[in-house]
Amino acid sequence: MATYILLMRMTQKGRRKMLSDPESMLASAHGISVPNTGVLGLYAVLGEYDFVGIVSAPGNEEVAQFSMHLGVSAGVHITTLPAIPIGRLGEGGDPLTHSAVAPEETEIETEFVVDRH
Repeated sequence: MATYILLMRMTQKGRRKMLSDPESMLASAHGISVPNTGVLGLYAVLGEYDFVGIVSAPGNEEVAQFSMHLGVSAGVHITTLPAIPIGRLGEGGDPLTHSAVAPEETEIETEFVVDRH
């Protein structure tokens, strides 16, 4: 299973939906059914994005399906980032490139954008 970070900005429709039903984002995220794909965490954040989601999925196709459904049902624009555990970045290859950092799951900013325009 792969881990993905979803960076979300609300649309006008999403803002109206949140005002009338503050739980709508959670309901939308947990109401989506894509095989072997699930929400690991969903957070409201301050700054450029309104929400950040962490999703587990078998691959890009499944997370793209999930993102598309979430964008439509919750009224959000989504940027989807594959997250690679930093400890795996040094596997194989030159020993000088191995990280001295403990292998923890940390996301990197490799962008996979799901555009719904």
